[in-house]
Amino acid sequence: MSLKSRLVLRSSLGLVIFAAMVLVPAGSLRFWQGWMLVALIVIPYLSSFVYFYKHDPQVLERRMQSKEKVGEQKLLMRLATPVFFTAILLPGLDYRMGWSRDLLSALPLWLSMLSQGLVLSGLILMFWVMKVNSFASRTIQVEAGQPVISTGPYALVRHPMYSGALLMGLFTPLALGSYLAWPVFALLIPFYVLRLLNEERVLRQELPGYAEYCLRTRCRLVPFVW
Repeated sequence: MSLKSRLVLRSSLGLVIFAAMVLVPAGSLRFWQGWMLVALIVIPYLSSFVYFYKHDPQVLERRMQSKEKVGEQKLLMRLATPVFFTAILLPGLDYRMGWSRDLLSALPLWLSMLSQGLVLSGLILMFWVMKVNSFASRTIQVEAGQPVISTGPYALVRHPMYSGALLMGLFTPLALGSYLAWPVFALLIPFYVLRLLNEERVLRQELPGYAEYCLRTRCRLVPFVW
């Protein structure tokens, strides 16, 4: 199957499943936060696929790889998957059942809108990483001829893809109007930390120049913090 066919099939299926997981649990077409978040995710994703298919199809090939080769990474992904699906489903259920509204209060409009913007910012950061680094694979691996990237977002942190993903994850529940879903999304933080620490061990061993890059760029995930 050609790259274009695989890209259309997998992206269409993935985005439809994501939209269903966000919207269906709410049980109402009035869940405007869900519709807005889906639009903020789907439109940039489709636009980025078109861009990278034209300008850098290899990065799309690498992003479609999903089978981890490192044992620790396989275990982490197996443990993180149910947490991720629970986190995506919970805000819609919260909207339907009114848990956050009853136990705390309705999320202010300004906070929901700000969170929507921060989710979009995290997504844009991830696309920036893909533009700067054609070797930004979904799996942990080092390819022949792979260089150390130290420009763009990599000048600020060593793992900007994870930074963008965490920014999206931490603000998604608030973007969807749910206080109670936030702790579940926060449970993903340890998985990202363990994943990047293991990734760094692999890169130090297999990617020439990566150890020196780590000496220049001290922060792993959050600029000026860690």
